[in-house]
This record gives sequence, structure tokens and C-alpha cells, in this order.
Amino acid sequence: MYIGRFVVVGPDFGAYRVSSRSFPNREITARDEVLTVGPTDDAPTTDNPYVSYNCLRVVETPTGETVAFGNGSHVDPIAEKLQLGYPARDALAGSLLALDYEKDDYDTPRIAATISDDGRALIGTVRNDALLVETVDEPTLVATYEKNAPEAIDFEVGSADTAASEAYGLEFEHAVCAAGVARTDDGFEMALENGA
Repeated sequence: MYIGRFVVVGPDFGAYRVSSRSFPNREITARDEVLTVGPTDDAPTTDNPYVSYNCLRVVETPTGETVAFGNGSHVDPIAEKLQLGYPARDALAGSLLALDYEKDDYDTPRIAATISDDGRALIGTVRNDALLVETVDEPTLVATYEKNAPEAIDFEVGSADTAASEAYGLEFEHAVCAAGVARTDDGFEMALENGA
């Protein structure tokens, strides 16, 4: 089944996977506290605004570290609002609503999640017919297609590396790359999986 890009989040970990039929020549790169999706060196040139973006950011907030991740340019305003002290629910809902679903041929939903250093996790999506933001206490998935409302998923991981590899290996079609994040005693650790 093809469900497109998706996020999985639980109280202590999260993952984001790029799945794509149209733009498979992408990878995730790391710099500082940010993971970025972008074209590989051999990718065809495109002016599609949805191909490159920061997909995961760890930010310092007034109450501690929080991570924001998702499938597009909305990750940056979510992270920026968190840094300013917005509650995670408001940062997610406000940013998703402001940027709205992607105006492409498929009305692709925007999806995102946050995890705070106290273990509070939220997941959200904005579609052409709804804005949903929910607190989660078990592994929960939301995708751009087919599974575009949050739902529980069997997804147990112990580190950022396993979160990224588990997301990449899920039995959904057209895996391209994945990001993982996990809460540790020393803050959040990040990992990426760009396939073989």
C-alpha cells in the first residue's frame, strides 16, 4: 500500500519517512540540531516547492528541549513558535492552519508531530477537509494518503537509529529515506536512514 510520507510518534521517540513515487532521488542530511530533506546529487532539477525542507528540528524552549518534525516547510514555524514559548498544541495547530494543505495535484495533507523533554507527544495533520491535533500516549501514525488521520501502530524502538530504520523498513511502498529521534537522559538524539 502506498501511503506517501508519514510520521510516527510516541512519548519517547518519533520518526518521519519520505515515501515518493514522483521524487525518489532525495536524501536526508544532518547539520547541528536539524535534519533536512533534499535532492541527491543525481536528482533531476525541479522547481517543486515541496521537495526540499527541514523535516526535523530540536529546539530549546522556555521549559526545555522539544523536537518538531513533519513533511514540509511547516516544521520551521512550528519549531520557531516552540522556541518562543507557545504550547506545542498551539504551535502545531497554528502553523498547520496557516500553511494549510499542499496546493498540489493531490491536495496533499501536511503532517507533523512534537515531543517535549517531559514526554508529552502530539501529532497533527491539516487536510483539505480537516485540521486534527491530538495528544498521544502510544505509538501513533499519520500519513499523507490512505492513513491521513492519526491511528495507533505497533512501533517499538529504543533509539533514534532504530526509529529511523524501523520507519524506513515498514511495509509501505516507495521508501526513500527516514529520520528518527529519541528522548534520552541527555536530551534528544537524531538519526537518519538513506537506504542502501
